[in-house]
Amino acid sequence: MTDRAAGNGQRAAKCGATVLALVLLSPVAMLAQVRTADPAARSVLLSEFPRIIRLADNVYGYEEIRQPGFTTVSLFVVGQSGVLIADGQGSAAATQTMLDRIRSVTPLPIRWYVVGSDHGDHTAGNSVLPKDVRYIVHPTSRAQLVRDSTAAAPGGRSSQSPRVVVVPPVAMTSDRETIDLGGITVDVLFLGRAHTGGDLMVHLPREKILFMSEAYLNRVFPAMRSAYPDDWVRVIDRALAMDVARYVPGHGFIEEPAVSREELVAFRQALVAVTAEAKRLHGLGLSQEDAVKAASWGPYGDWFLAAQQAPIAIRRVYDQLKGRIP
Repeated sequence: MTDRAAGNGQRAAKCGATVLALVLLSPVAMLAQVRTADPAARSVLLSEFPRIIRLADNVYGYEEIRQPGFTTVSLFVVGQSGVLIADGQGSAAATQTMLDRIRSVTPLPIRWYVVGSDHGDHTAGNSVLPKDVRYIVHPTSRAQLVRDSTAAAPGGRSSQSPRVVVVPPVAMTSDRETIDLGGITVDVLFLGRAHTGGDLMVHLPREKILFMSEAYLNRVFPAMRSAYPDDWVRVIDRALAMDVARYVPGHGFIEEPAVSREELVAFRQALVAVTAEAKRLHGLGLSQEDAVKAASWGPYGDWFLAAQQAPIAIRRVYDQLKGRIP
């Protein structure tokens, strides 16, 4: 082998090692160009989940797959005094798996839990959390969990199998709570009503990370079962105005920083477009049923869960227009 050939070989080997390192250290970066919530379209095998994604020193995203095949995202932050989790998973088994995975990162105890969303796909496994964990929850979400607990109790209104609904003992008394985890500080924020009405976000000022829970659904058609359509857009505007480098969704994939902002802007555009289309159809005097048939969603008709979520969005916007949403 000549010196030139040897040099070329060394450079090629170094290049190959660099590419391999990128794959190992930043799996999200290799996928960022594919803009979808569909794992198959991103060439991500379902067997890769659940997976932990390092976002910064001691800050991690946790992606798990739920049916029909898109991610439910949690956040956990490791401080010197313990671990904070934002949002759980949709069953006791899935949440227990998350706790086991967290223990593979740190032996420190789980001390804080933020209820970013009160919906069951984020809270149904909370019964396996440590009994002494401190909950941070918005009053609106706590009230909803009380109603869910009543419905799930024997003799309640639920026709489904009984499930354990954990109701936090107290709720926040302001729109911001700062928690010192030891060496790292988080702000729990209420920026307004969005997906649930009690939406909480976790902001790490030093790391410039904002976990938005279900106020940000990355490439998922806007889910409005209990949403506040017009308020939701204003919440995203407030988030975009913050000094944040990386926005983390409650569903859909965690993206690299620059792409995460682009995708949050895209989701805002989807919210505006979906709400405007429902308002247009209402203005034409169409019933909800006819509006579902006549709706034109443009590019958002191809977003994940569009067929399932579009009729719900129309119903919710109609409720807003008719004054049925406080």
